[in-house]
Amino acid sequence: MGEILEKQVRFYRHLPTEEQQTFLTRVRYFLEHTKISAEKGAVVTDEDKVLIAASATIPLFHFKLWVYRNLTEVLVYPDYFDERFSTASEERNVAGMVGSGALSSKMILSQQALRNGFLNFSAGNTAIHEFVHLIDKADGEVDGIPEYLIPKSLIEPWIKEMHKTIREIRTGESDIREYAGTNEAEFFAVVSEYFFKKPSLLKEDHPKLYRMLDHIYGGAEV
Repeated sequence: MGEILEKQVRFYRHLPTEEQQTFLTRVRYFLEHTKISAEKGAVVTDEDKVLIAASATIPLFHFKLWVYRNLTEVLVYPDYFDERFSTASEERNVAGMVGSGALSSKMILSQQALRNGFLNFSAGNTAIHEFVHLIDKADGEVDGIPEYLIPKSLIEPWIKEMHKTIREIRTGESDIREYAGTNEAEFFAVVSEYFFKKPSLLKEDHPKLYRMLDHIYGGAEV
């Protein structure tokens, strides 16, 4: 397990040795308490399972008592899927999804998107994106304001900065991925991907946003 993390997960590689052991413990805990199921012909490897668990651990690494009470199972599809959960449709463009209704407490991930998210050249990380949605959802609202994490004094400044940046994205004045302009929830998930995947770039190009995310995640960027 440690070899997979060392090879594939930048966040883990940059932790001190003692904190790497803590990360490993958190990954094992996730795997022991969350079912991971292969669906629609997917063949899930041990590496896939470790990458899913790492994606769950990274955003909450500095919150030692947090567990995902709103997740019981991760369903892994072999490829992207459409809104009807078909992987054969020409319109398949969904890489991941937090379930609702009959799929409540479940997450769906494209295996291809999961693996691509940990490649150095990729801009984002679908699995981290979906776990951030779960964190956002924990307070009952998926609104881009993770009330269980964000310091109360930061809520109003965060909302202002979020709405300002969303307006810039929608008018083509920002280099942040266009999908982040969809709504507040997607904005929070996308910029969190940036924070964990390309922290130096985010810090250079969007220092205020970076500082706020650093506060929200408890100094998680390493």
